[in-house]
Amino acid sequence: MAESMSLSIKQCALLSSLSCVLACGGGDSGGPPSVPGPEPGPAASGGVLSLFGKPLTPPELSEDRRAEFETKLAEAQRVLDADPDDPDALIWLGRRTAYLGRYREAIEIFGRGFEKFPDDHRFLRHRGHRFITIRDFPRAVEDLEQAAALIENRPDAIEPDGLPNERNEPRSTSHSNIWYHLGLAYYLQGDFDNAARCYVECMKFSKNADMLTATTHWYYMTLRRLDRDAEAAALLEAIDEEMDVIENPAYHQLLLMYKGLRSPSELHRAQTEGETPLDVATLGYGIGNWYLYNHQPIQGEAILREVVTGEQWNAFGYIAAESELHRSGARLAVVSGGDGRD
Repeated sequence: MAESMSLSIKQCALLSSLSCVLACGGGDSGGPPSVPGPEPGPAASGGVLSLFGKPLTPPELSEDRRAEFETKLAEAQRVLDADPDDPDALIWLGRRTAYLGRYREAIEIFGRGFEKFPDDHRFLRHRGHRFITIRDFPRAVEDLEQAAALIENRPDAIEPDGLPNERNEPRSTSHSNIWYHLGLAYYLQGDFDNAARCYVECMKFSKNADMLTATTHWYYMTLRRLDRDAEAAALLEAIDEEMDVIENPAYHQLLLMYKGLRSPSELHRAQTEGETPLDVATLGYGIGNWYLYNHQPIQGEAILREVVTGEQWNAFGYIAAESELHRSGARLAVVSGGDGRD
């Protein structure tokens, strides 16, 4: 389906700029100029701006979901009020605040927590994550590098889920989350060398099928953008169709595509018919990026544009698609500020 997609004159005109991005490794220093516009600071409403300067509307939640999140946030506030010196209570207040789309407020809460508990890496881990959400990648790197330094030589530990999976089995850990998000923060800036360094570390802590597929997905794409194709192919040896993946089926399907067990057109159909906006963003970015590093930039750019007209703007796939287009110098007349969890 993607292979036969019709292309506009404007998309064809972007071929040379996207080719330059790939030839230069995708970094900001080698690609064409970025689109001029506002820095990713707060919009007038205190919300989030896209990399193209468009205000992004907070997530639209169902009535039941919003009531659930607000109830849990109120409970988190009560727990903190009962014991203001409990770092766990402050962590959960920040996390519950972010689940309601109040990202800047959550960042402020994590900042207060780090000032009070400067040896607790968790505040920087979570604040770094939310700096990614609001498109402030340099500050995400700063926080997550510091978190990685704080956690060095400390034992790994399962990180409790705020939004549990269907089996209620947490899949990520303190070390894996820091390295995963740090790698992503570098990747989103086109700094693939540093992203690869982080994913090497993250792989050491990716012990179950979900973390293995998530880390392998981003690490594979990073190596392909660095033209380290043999190393990328070697990563896929650990991936098979029978993996017990709970949370990351889209990443798993993309890895099977990279192995040649799924076709891009097959996954593009799944992406356009995706059950959730998150799947649409995740699959869309993976497919579009596959075309980019396989030297088919027109097809890649067309699919990335599909992603950024979707609603899941806080998903990593959406942010990556937006970042790719921004770094390539693409100019979007309209970038959706749609409603959308990463």
